[in-house]
Amino acid sequence: MSVELIENKVAASGLITLNLEDFLPNSPFEVVDIKPWLFRELILQEKSFREHVKAYDWTNFKDKIVVFTCSADAIVPVWAYMLLGVSVQPYAKRFFFGSIQIAEEILCCEAINGIDFSQYKDARVIVKGCGEKPIPTQAYVAITAGLLPVAKSIMYGEACSNVPVFKRK
Repeated sequence: MSVELIENKVAASGLITLNLEDFLPNSPFEVVDIKPWLFRELILQEKSFREHVKAYDWTNFKDKIVVFTCSADAIVPVWAYMLLGVSVQPYAKRFFFGSIQIAEEILCCEAINGIDFSQYKDARVIVKGCGEKPIPTQAYVAITAGLLPVAKSIMYGEACSNVPVFKRK
């Protein structure tokens, strides 16, 4: 009776799998909602707002990613967010306006754009499709843009079940 070896065809295929979770930021996020700093939670009064900003303990944001937002349906002048940035800058790792999702998208795409894509020259690349964390759609677009000029092929999904996206002819 002969023993038949099982061949791992996926490992032998030369496929490179990119997991976009690896490009997500791993620093904690903090949200600063300025709604309570507004008069009647609707109107920004400059003097009062500046007093809130000055009195706020910005040291709590040491090495964190800070997202400024206003959950009230108020008109907030742009300079107010600029002032917040000036105040948090000595402590925070980075700061943004909007939402955690927007900040994650920007940081993830920055990390992807920092890749030396020449390492994928003529490679068959699978961009992992399922994972434990949600990946911004823009990250998939950014990785595709970087791979297109160099990769032999780009696929989405898993090695055992993938969707072809691009194949160089």
